[in-house]
Amino acid sequence: MDALSARPRGIALTERQRIAWLRLIRSDNVGPATFRDLINHFGSAEAALAALPELSARGGATRAIRIATDGEAHRELEIANKFGARFVGIGEPEYPTTLKQIDGAPPLLAVKGDLAISSQPAAGVVGSRNASISGAKFAAMIARDCGRAGYAIVSGLARGIDTAAHRASLDTGTIAAMAGGLDQPYPPENAGLLEEIWSGNGLAVSEMPFGWEPRARDFPRRNRLIAGIALGVVVVEAATRSGSLITARLAGDFGRLVFAVPGSPLDPRCHGTNGLLKDGAMIVTAAGDVVEALAPISQLELFSMPVAEEPERGGAPIMPAVESDRARIADALGPTPVEIDDIIRHTGIAASSVYLVLLELDLAGRLHRHAGGFVSLAMDA
Repeated sequence: MDALSARPRGIALTERQRIAWLRLIRSDNVGPATFRDLINHFGSAEAALAALPELSARGGATRAIRIATDGEAHRELEIANKFGARFVGIGEPEYPTTLKQIDGAPPLLAVKGDLAISSQPAAGVVGSRNASISGAKFAAMIARDCGRAGYAIVSGLARGIDTAAHRASLDTGTIAAMAGGLDQPYPPENAGLLEEIWSGNGLAVSEMPFGWEPRARDFPRRNRLIAGIALGVVVVEAATRSGSLITARLAGDFGRLVFAVPGSPLDPRCHGTNGLLKDGAMIVTAAGDVVEALAPISQLELFSMPVAEEPERGGAPIMPAVESDRARIADALGPTPVEIDDIIRHTGIAASSVYLVLLELDLAGRLHRHAGGFVSLAMDA
C-alpha cells in the first residue's frame, strides 16, 4: 500500500511562483482547466498574467479583464499563515496524489492539518445528512475498519453520514473537503469537529478563498474534491436526488470505484443507493468488501495525466493565431459541447493555435468548458 506514497511526487513552488499562481487562479474567467492551459502555453504564471489582457481582448471581451493584484495575493497568504494554513500547488509533493490527475483539478488548495495524510490512499464515505441510526453506525464501522487497513477517510463535513465517517476515522486519518473557505465550516455546528480534524491526525482542504461562505453551487466543487482524492467512494444512504449521488457520478467519471450499501426499498434515504446498485455499483455489506476491492489499485500507479508544473525557465513566447484561423474556430463552435480534437480535425488548424484561440474565448467569457474536455460557445456572452 506504500507504492503511491513512496515515489517522487513533485517540486515545491517558490514564494514568488506561489503569489503568481494565486493571482492567476483568482483572476476573472480563470478556472482550473484554463489555468493549466495558460501554464502549458506560457511556461509560468507570471508570463500568463502578463498575457491575460491581450488574450481577453483578442477573444472579444467587451470590458477589461480583472486580474488579481499582487497585494491581494499577499493578503490572502497572510490570512492563511495567521490561520495556520497554507496553499499547496498541484505540482508540489504535499498535493493529494490522486486529485492532481483528475480533469480540472484545482491548481491551488488551501490546506490545514497533517499534510502527510495527502500521500495516503484514501476511501470516500458519503451519504444522507438526515441519516438513520443504523446508517450512521454502519458508516462509522466502514470508516473505522478502512482506516485501520491504512486508508485515509475523505468526506464532506456534512451532517449525518459524513460526520459519522469523520469521527470514526479521527485516530487513523481523515480528510474534510470543504465547500467554502477553511474558515467557513458548514454546517456551523461541525466547527468543533473540524477543529478536531486539523488538530490531530486529519486534514482540511478547500479550493475557495478564506472568508468564502459556501453557496449551493459550491457543493459540487466539494464533491469533486472527495471523488478526486478517493480511490473509491462508499455511499451509505442517499436519496434519489442528492449530493452523494453527484459524488458517486464524479467518482465513476474519474475512473474510481463506486460502492453502495443496500437499504430498505421503503426508506427514501436508500432509493439512491439502491439505484446505484442497479447501475453496477459494488455492493458493500462489510468494510472488507471495500478493502479487498481497493487493495490492487492502491498498489499501482494508475493515474498518469499531465499536471500544470512550471519549468525552471519560462516557455518560448506563443505567437497569436491569425485572424482567419480565429474566425474559423469560432464558427466551428456552437451551443452543443464538442471535443477539442474534433475542432482540430474539422478546421485543419494546428493544435497549438486551436488551444490558444480557445483560451482567448475563455478569458473573454465566451467559452463554456464541460466535463471530459468538451467545450461550447457561450451564446449569451
